[in-house]
This record gives sequence, C-alpha cells and structure tokens, in this order.
Amino acid sequence: MPFSKEWGSRIKSWMLELLNHFYIELGTIEFSGFTTTDFLSYEKASAGPFSPMPPGTRWGAKWEYGWFKGTVCLPDEAQGRRIVAKIDTGAESMVFVNGEIAGAIDHAHEDITLTRSGKPGQVYEIIVESYAGHGPRLENIGPTPPGRVAVPEPGKTQAVVGKSSFGIWDEDAFQLFIDVSTLYKVLISINSKSLRAQELFKALCDFTLIVDFEQPYEKRVQSFRECRERLKPLLQCVNGSTMPLMYIFGQSHLDLAWLWTVNETRRKAARTFSTQLALLDEYSDYKFFVTQPPLFAMLKELYPKLYERVLEKVRNGQIMPEGGMWVEADTNLPSGESLIRQFIYGKKFFREEFGIDSKLLWLPDTFGFSAALPQIAKGCGIKYFSTQKIVRNYYEGDPFPYNIFFWEGIDGTQILSHIHKKNNSHIDPEMLIQRWEQDRNQQENISAFIFPFGFGDGGGGPTRYHIEYAERMKDLEGVPRTRMSHPNEFFENIENNGLPENRYVGELYFQAHRGTYTTQAKTKKGNRKSEFALRECEFWLTVANKLKGFEYPYEELESLWKKVLFNQFHDVLAGTSIKKVHEEAVADYEMVMKKAGELKNRALAALTDRGGKITVFNSFSWDREELIPLPAGVKSVKSGEGEIMPVQNIMGTYYALVKIPACGWTVFEPADETVHESINVKAGEYFLENECLRVVFNKTGQIVSIVDKQTGFETVKGLCNDFRMYRDVTSNYDAWDIDSMYEKVPVPLDDIAEMEILYQGNLEAAIRIKRRLNNSEMTQVVTLRSNSRRVDFKTIIDWKEDHKLLKVNFSTNIHTDEALHEIQFGYVKRPNHKSRRYDADRFEVCNHKWTAIAEGKRGFAVLNDCKYGVNVTDGSINLTLLKSPLVPDMTADRGIHEFTYSFYIWNGNFCDSNVISEAYNLNSPVCVTEGDAGEIRLFDIDQENIILETVKLAEDRSGDVILRLYESTGSTSVCSLRTVLPVDKAWETNMLEEFEKEIEIEKKTVRLFFRPFEIKTLRLRIKS
Repeated sequence: MPFSKEWGSRIKSWMLELLNHFYIELGTIEFSGFTTTDFLSYEKASAGPFSPMPPGTRWGAKWEYGWFKGTVCLPDEAQGRRIVAKIDTGAESMVFVNGEIAGAIDHAHEDITLTRSGKPGQVYEIIVESYAGHGPRLENIGPTPPGRVAVPEPGKTQAVVGKSSFGIWDEDAFQLFIDVSTLYKVLISINSKSLRAQELFKALCDFTLIVDFEQPYEKRVQSFRECRERLKPLLQCVNGSTMPLMYIFGQSHLDLAWLWTVNETRRKAARTFSTQLALLDEYSDYKFFVTQPPLFAMLKELYPKLYERVLEKVRNGQIMPEGGMWVEADTNLPSGESLIRQFIYGKKFFREEFGIDSKLLWLPDTFGFSAALPQIAKGCGIKYFSTQKIVRNYYEGDPFPYNIFFWEGIDGTQILSHIHKKNNSHIDPEMLIQRWEQDRNQQENISAFIFPFGFGDGGGGPTRYHIEYAERMKDLEGVPRTRMSHPNEFFENIENNGLPENRYVGELYFQAHRGTYTTQAKTKKGNRKSEFALRECEFWLTVANKLKGFEYPYEELESLWKKVLFNQFHDVLAGTSIKKVHEEAVADYEMVMKKAGELKNRALAALTDRGGKITVFNSFSWDREELIPLPAGVKSVKSGEGEIMPVQNIMGTYYALVKIPACGWTVFEPADETVHESINVKAGEYFLENECLRVVFNKTGQIVSIVDKQTGFETVKGLCNDFRMYRDVTSNYDAWDIDSMYEKVPVPLDDIAEMEILYQGNLEAAIRIKRRLNNSEMTQVVTLRSNSRRVDFKTIIDWKEDHKLLKVNFSTNIHTDEALHEIQFGYVKRPNHKSRRYDADRFEVCNHKWTAIAEGKRGFAVLNDCKYGVNVTDGSINLTLLKSPLVPDMTADRGIHEFTYSFYIWNGNFCDSNVISEAYNLNSPVCVTEGDAGEIRLFDIDQENIILETVKLAEDRSGDVILRLYESTGSTSVCSLRTVLPVDKAWETNMLEEFEKEIEIEKKTVRLFFRPFEIKTLRLRIKS
C-alpha cells in the first residue's frame, strides 16, 4: 500500500482521539484545606485546621504550602478496574492515601493510582501537601530581555485550586495507544521504502479501520483488543545481529537547590521516590538510578517509612544508588581537596548505607570538567565517568569528537568516559533511533550508548508511558536494542569487549555558561574562604592532637565539610539559583568560617603557653615573611635569638616584619629597642615605589607604568588596573552566560578618581583610590611592601548595576601564545589568541588563585582571593569581578563586595617564580596568637614545587596522620619530606586513605617521587 497524506492524517487523528479514552470519570473529589509556611508531618497536618477550598479558590503566598483533605468512595462501576485520582490543587503535590505516601502530582505525573483492582464501597482518605512556589518559574530562565522579569511578590497568591476527580483508567485504551504510537514512531524514523515501513503503514491504516470510537463502551473496548491482536505480530519482529544496544534505566536528575530551596528539595525527594516506588512495585523489570547521598539522607530523616521501602528496592536491585560524589558538584570552582572530600563522603555513604562501592562518577549537568578530575576520581577508586553536558551547546561550537574515550588529565591519569547525550529524556522508538543516527559524535568503534530516561531537574522521574515503551523496545525491529540495566554494566561491557583507542587530553570545556565563574560573588567568596578556613582548622587540630593530646572533633569537621560540599552543587556554587538559595549558602559559609575559626583558635591555644610573648603560625610548606599587627602598646618585638624585627606604624597600629618557618611557628617578645630604617617604600599621589618596582597611576586610578628596577624593563603595554564595564544582556541564560560579543558594548568609565596617600615607610606604602564605576562606587587601597614584587588591590565596590559585567584589565608587553591558569593541584595552558574555533570559544575561562603569562625569563601574574572568571588576550589578563543578571535572582550581587586581587612580576623561568606561593599567601594570612609556643618546623620539604596541601587525621579515626601533597609546576621531581613527629610507620595510600604500599622511613625522613602534577596521599602512624 503506498503512503498517502490522507491515510497519515487519519492515523494521527485516531491516535489523538484514543488519548480521550484513557480516563472515565466516576466522581469529583471535594477538598478542604489550609496553608502554612511550616514543615509539617503528615500526622500533624492531618489534624487540620481544614476549611472548604472548592475549585477556583486562590491560595499560596510565596514559600507557602497548602494541605488538602478529601475522600473517595468507590461505586459499583469500579469493580475490578484500575482506579486513579486526578488531583489539581494548582501546585506540585505529594499525595497520601490512607496515611501512606502514594505518589506525586507534577508537570509529568498527572494522576495517582488508588488501586489496580477496585472494590465497590472501598473508601480512600486522600491528603495532599502542595507547594505554591515562589517564582521565577522554569519558563523564565531562558532568553531575558533588558527589562525585569515579573515574579510573584510576597503575600500574593500564586495557585488556584482546580477540579479534582477519580475514575477508571482504561488499560485497553492505554495499552493500545502505546502499541500504536510505538509502531508509528518506528515508521516515521526509518526508510519509508523499506519492507518494514510498508508493513507498519498497512497495520496502522488497519488500526483506523478496526477501532470504532462511536460504538457503545463494551464494543469499543472490544475493537481496542482486536486491534492489539492485529498489531501484535509487528511488535514481535526482532532485529538482526548488528543493531546497536542502548543501556537504559530510569532517572530523575533532581537539583538539590535551584529554583527552589533545600527545604523544598526535601519534599521533592519524597515526591520523586514515592512516584518511582509505585512504578517499581508495578514493573518488576524496571530499574531506577539515583545519585547524591543527601537525597537519601533527607528521606531517611524526614520520611523513614518511605525510606524503608527504598531500602527494599535497593536490596532487590531495582533502585541503583551510584554517582561517586556527595553531590553532583561543579568541578571548575571547588578546590582539589574539596573534590576529594566529595568522593570521600559520597563513597562512604554508599558503602555504609547500601554496601556499595561506588565506581561511577555521574555528572550529567555540571558546567564543564577540570583537567585535574581524572586523577582525583581514579585516586578515589572511581573507574568510570559519564556526562552529557559538554555536547549540549546551543550555539555552533567546536563539536566534541567522541562518545566513548579515555579522558586524560594534567598528570597523565586516564579514566574510561562516556558522553551519553541528553538528560531528563523521553524514551520511545523515535528517540532511540535519533540518538543513534543523529546524536553520535564518533562514527567508528561504537555499538552502544547509555540512555537514562525520565523527567528531572525538579524531580519526578519516568512515567508509565516511558516504562511501557521500554517494555516494547527490548528488541523491536528497526529500533536499537535496549537492556534495562545498571549504567556500570555498559562500562563493564566495554572493558570485556575491547577498550576504546580514542583519547582526549585536558579539560572538558563547556562552550556555554561562562558566567557561572562569576555570578553570585558572595557565594563564591564564601566557598573559597571556607575551604581555606577548614584547611587551617584541620592542620592545627592535627598538630594539637599529636603534640598535646587535644581531642580531634571528627563529627564536627565532617558536618562543616558537608555544608561546604553541599553548596558546591552545580547550581549553587555556579550562581544560578534563586536569591534565597544563595542567602542560605552565604549563611552556611559564615557558620563554617566561624566554627572552623573557633576550632583552630582552640587548637592554637592548646599549643601556646600563656605569657607576654607572641607566636606566629604558618601552615604552608614554605617559609613566609609577613607583616603582623602587634598587640596594643607594643611597638617593637624581637625573635628568640634576640634579633630586633623591623616595625612600622601603619594608620595607628604597629606592624612587624617577621619570618615564620614552613609548617611551623616561631615566637617573638616585646622589645624596648626599635630598628630605625629609612623609607624604603614610597607613595606619591600617583605612584608607589620600592626596591623592586616603580608603579605609576593616572588620574582615573589606572596604571600607566610598571618598571622592573632589576632589569629596567617597562611592563605595561596599554593600561593596568583598568576597569572595563560591558552591557551584559545575554541571548539565552542570564545568570549562566556571557555572550561572545560582550566587548562590542562597553560602558564608558571616565570619572576622575580621588587619589590619596595613606602611608609610606620602611615596610609598606599605600594609596587610596576612590572612583565611580557607572552607577557603582569603588574604593581601593593599593599596597606595596618592601622588597616585594607583588602589588595588592584591596577593593570595596558598592555594586548597583543591572545586566553589567565588570572586569579589571592588566595589559602587558609579555609576548606568549598561551596563558597559565591555576586549577586544582596544578595548572592548564590555554591559548591567548583566537586562531581556531575552539580557541575563540574559550573567551572566558576559569582560574583559581592565579593566572600568568610568561616569556622564557620573565612573567606577569594576576592573583585573587575569591575570583574565578578570567580571559587572556595577547598580553592582557582580564580578571572578571562582578556580573549582574536578573534571572533567576533579580538582585544578584547587588550590594557591597570586598575582595583583593594582586599583580606579581618575576624574572627567570616560571618554575622558580614563586607565583604559586604568593597566591597561597594572599588567600591565607598567618595566624598570630598571644603566648609562647616556642619554635618548631613540623614538616620540611626540600623541593619548593612540592606543596603540602592538607594535613588531617585519618577518616577511619585510627589517629594516623594524613598528608596530601602535589607537584605544582609540571616537573618530574624527587623530594625529601622530614617531620619532627615520632613516626612509627608510613604508607602511600589512595585518596580515600586506603593503604597501598609501605614506605621506608630513615631519620624521620621519607623520599618521594612525583610525576608532573601528581597528587600523593601519605599516612603516618605516630608513636604514642
């Protein structure tokens, strides 16, 4: 039979009509209800107070929940039939039936099954918890015009009660629809001239001849059954031996916080799990994949009965916990130690709660992947990695070449990886065929894909439609074969049947969402400061434990770390969540820093005897020379050897320049004498100068000259400390993106600055710069220390902009074709030109504490204490400071921001430049306490490129000391690590602190070999 438009139109009409025959209403559900902003248990909520809330009732202020109560009594017509309730309270809801959570109502799940075999007279008490919302809604996150997006105001109702009913779910109609639509989607996806297509078309035409919607109900249903028999042989046709295989499983990618707060996520988790448990009960072959331990922890705490049902499904293999990390984290912005802790606590939860050793790093929605991640993941026992994000580019970017490949990090570590294409996906024949024929990046050496299906972001997961389609597509002719399975089976099959030859080296850069390095600056600052606070805290707690027997607070430290790790979720730390999420994150960081500071101070106090002396502590693995404030009334200090320290009165407080040993401390005591020195660091209205540099400013606070006095070279090519503002109205995602043409819409910044000399002297000089930046006000204190090649810009900006992007530019005459950008445990090289498409696409990238450009014998770096976005063009480093999107937070970044950035100049090669140590020093000042702790150097490393990143006690609470070190410059190295601690035994471990090999100790010293950028974890057992 030839295809024709007439028959095609008829088939589509019959399919649409069939949708109207799924549900036969038996009665309405009358609800009464009440609203609250409190988190109520079912028991408390079921007590009311309830009052009538008929259809049309408006309810729900911002952040408000509604509780609704109604009753269903089944009539005679329900006998033996599947009965569902269609509930419309006007909002996403969790439904309790006779006291048990039965499922959820959301944008994808429209009904609740009350029973699969009704009994007349059966009564169901239905109680519904609904969330009114807060705005902006999902549809508001896309293209954003320059004007503000309207969002609900506090106090205004946002939901309207609709009609709710119960009725028969006609399985005959539903099953026929799945049969018909399955075959139809095959038909429209294959060669129309094939025999298979001809047979399918004929059968679908017969569908319209057999099914008669105008007959009485019984005859109509009989026609449905007859049609299913007609289609059955076509659904039984199987493929040949060369059809690809899709490893499928249900998934709900649930954002832990995004357009909703963590409190709402707790309910979303319960809704999602309850919906999926009902499906798992009905479909024994169905499997549901869940990542992120906090979701399980939330359920366990708040919905213990539901959690017991989840545990049962985990035990029978239907619910599959995996994912590697504590949360699906951003991987660009967290520190290296944070990423390791993500694995430590994530894998620990999976192991202790479910007996599972997690092997898969699953990050479907993260905005790019650090080149340090392969080594970190593998060092934490992860074998496989999968994402879909880097191919989800909505512009014409450089296409990623592979789907199955080995991803190689900066140290050479490789991890088996898969780009699985699309997340939150529907599943049907058309989707599977499209996935294979259109969505493959590589054309050779690939025969399988991972295919997660189900609705997500806001939770929910698969529907019955998805699972019914999957049942029909196990081996349906014309459609890729499917296997309902654990995703790890996909990787195990690759390992057993031939590993890929494809290798991709370096970061997996996401060619979109570049604004996530900058948006919500306070969240990013809180993350950086919390990471350093926890580092300092753990270091000194460990030392106090081993030297003074001070109790190590394992539980408290784990709790603090989990706060930081949770907020590294890819929509929180990235800055793309609603206002309240970021307010809560900033409050979390403040708590973490306060508690970590208190713990650190208690540890330092345990190490320090009271007295009139001053002890200065340094946790870094290099000696430091720093300015420290002296106690009130003290104007001079001397070292333990009696050497008088240089001092300077700075704005009414005396500061001393002191040297502190690496990984240790030293003591000073007040002195009567003062070293009188000349003014070594000079400040003028428009200049700063010391023994190394002369820095000249103009009337707008820009730097016009930086002369290196060692070489006589001028460094500035254009201007430095040059603020540049741009209009930042993005084509797509407002908080997420920076468009490539932003430089074409600059905002003039011509206001003259107020320049003021603050002080000068033998140790430090400073000038103050005040100026307007469009509608915003900025104050900078620019400081230069004696014998320093680093200039600091302590900056306060009262940010009052909408849709503006602010950068500070340092234009130098350094000639190079690439820049060095710090990432976790090392750095990457990126082009500073746009020669190829991929070069041009990286017009905004992520750095951690520094970005540098270097010639063979000199270089220039920009350091920062909380900024992550940057771009380098030729010899210009442009640090991104602030961004002001309107969606999803209309007030993002408004207000006062305090931060410091610096430039640092060196002569010689990069490896000997001290850029890395200077950046660490900027981010973490030394600790000063009153009292006498003597002098000690706890750890001594004889190679400056080997950095001691972490010192802590082992997670297994054995009391062993854990050291985490890394090679920082990309150089093969051998070093000696010496400690004063009485070490009994030492081991190299993986990053989970699990033993790998014992290492020899000789005179409290171990020898260590490092490949470039290698991370090592050592375990030291200390003699008691």
